[in-house]
Amino acid sequence: MVSRSLRRLCDVAAPSVLWRWQNTSIQTMQCCFLLQLRALLCLCLLGVMGSAAAADYEVSIDAPDTLKILLEKNLDIVRWRGNARIDAEQLQRLVQAAPEQIKTLVATEGFYTPEISSRIDKSAPTWVIDFKVTPGRPTLVGKFDLELTGFGAAQSAAASSAPEAELAAIRHSWLMQPGVVFRQADWELAKRSLLREVAQNRYPRAELTETSAVVDPEQASVDLKVVLDSGPAVSFGALQIDGLRRYPDSVVTRLNRIEPGAPYSESALLELQSRLQDSGYFSRVEVGAELDQLDAAGVSNTVPVHVVVTENTRKKLGLGIGYSTNTGNRGQLTYDDLNLFGLHWKNGLTFETKKQTARSELFFPVTPEGYKNSVGVGFERSDIEGEVTRLASVSAKRAWGRPALERSFGIEYLNERKSVGGVLHSSSQSLPLTYGVILRRTDNLLFPTDGYLLNAQFGGALLPLLTDRMFVRGYAKLVNYHALTKENILVLRGELGMVGAKGRDGIPEAYLFRAGGDQSVRGYAYQELGVSEAGATVGGRYLATASAEVQHWFRPAWGAALFVDAGNAADKPADLKPKFGYGAGARWRSPVGPINLDLAYGHARKQVRLHFSLGFAF
Repeated sequence: MVSRSLRRLCDVAAPSVLWRWQNTSIQTMQCCFLLQLRALLCLCLLGVMGSAAAADYEVSIDAPDTLKILLEKNLDIVRWRGNARIDAEQLQRLVQAAPEQIKTLVATEGFYTPEISSRIDKSAPTWVIDFKVTPGRPTLVGKFDLELTGFGAAQSAAASSAPEAELAAIRHSWLMQPGVVFRQADWELAKRSLLREVAQNRYPRAELTETSAVVDPEQASVDLKVVLDSGPAVSFGALQIDGLRRYPDSVVTRLNRIEPGAPYSESALLELQSRLQDSGYFSRVEVGAELDQLDAAGVSNTVPVHVVVTENTRKKLGLGIGYSTNTGNRGQLTYDDLNLFGLHWKNGLTFETKKQTARSELFFPVTPEGYKNSVGVGFERSDIEGEVTRLASVSAKRAWGRPALERSFGIEYLNERKSVGGVLHSSSQSLPLTYGVILRRTDNLLFPTDGYLLNAQFGGALLPLLTDRMFVRGYAKLVNYHALTKENILVLRGELGMVGAKGRDGIPEAYLFRAGGDQSVRGYAYQELGVSEAGATVGGRYLATASAEVQHWFRPAWGAALFVDAGNAADKPADLKPKFGYGAGARWRSPVGPINLDLAYGHARKQVRLHFSLGFAF
């Protein structure tokens, strides 16, 4: 009979699960890393034994799918199949050792009373070894005892919440609530998560002083106990800066929101590091709190905020060449000055087959509230689908937020001249305002596999000031990533745009819509889908596109895709008749971002077109 008086089990450092049987030998359940060690020792033993005829065998495991995968990856008898040093006698030893290994492995998934049977079929030259595993009842979490010490005594002036609310939040964050299946990996994760939940805010010296998991196989339950000591509450001290040579301390201090005496917070340190990295002044930023300087006796629990930076070169000249299947050959010249009268001056010239651009901008220092203000002037000439456009602009913009949520508000004056077939078609001026939001909710910002991205803009020229045609404009683009399996990803994209006005004349081409190209409807040339006028394609007041793509990653960095795109741009919603494109492509997760190479067939054009793109437009 199984004793109900069982040993203390499991701690953070040694995640083994043990139990004791009365009147029998002691059975020790070891973790997978101990199995690996024993496998290595056995392999060494086999290397010095005689070279008898190798045993040719196969292993069949009859078990639930999750357990079957676990056993196939970790059982010695499976991993050594095909090893020339395994003879019949050694194979018999592996068969005899397998049940104990199976018990150890399935216990990590919460099954402590499995029934295991084995059989060897020697009737064919290749022996077949069958294992049947009936896992039995899963072991569920029964009682959970969380003992929190130190929190009440550590309250200080830096505390921002009542102890009761703080402790209740910590208890609520525990991941393994009573009734869930007890799995070893979940148990370790729950302990780490609990400790991190406390250590990252106010109590960086917290530690788990006792953890145990007591298993009762008879009742298929496990009682958990965790004792967590918070240690003293810690607060921030003064700011220390190392590495500044070219720039004054103000480039750091104006971005620092951490006040001396504020409670210790990892998120505050990470936010300061992100703000400094995004400022453009530094190539490397490290922000930390000198926890090793804390008084061991707990008399002083204030830590300085230490910032270490590596400065970017103040002036930088850049040259580049490239090619785009959208706009053709490309040459680029850039010049940056990071400290022109305290401002960041950024200049760029871009020469492409279909588009030439000149741009100069001044970026003001980021404000303590996180606002990034800028002003700029620019000129652009484009020759796309028979329409030649010359656009001069003056703009002012304010941007703020983090990569997960970016917002901006801008105003710009545009003076535009358009011609078709070498004949001046129209000239116009406009003073539109635009509010934009970019929302990123993905598992990875550079190589997303799950989640969504949203880009939305709203604005227009709402007053007759420096404006030939008043209008309102709305635009939204949504990209959704859904991981079908580990190797397969479904990517859905949708795009909608609308301009409300009495007519199209007088509205800048940049605020109208066209479709087609690498990041739009593949199978068609860049912006070739739109409104036909005087032998050219011009922008329309409405836009709708959609795309469905399935990606298969046969290696971590290499994949292939099948896709279907559809969409169009028009002056009336009734004219938005979709043009379809479909095809296949290759994907590479390069060090600089995702690279896509697609071969697409444009159904309306009856032709195949090659598309190449780096990253994704958003």
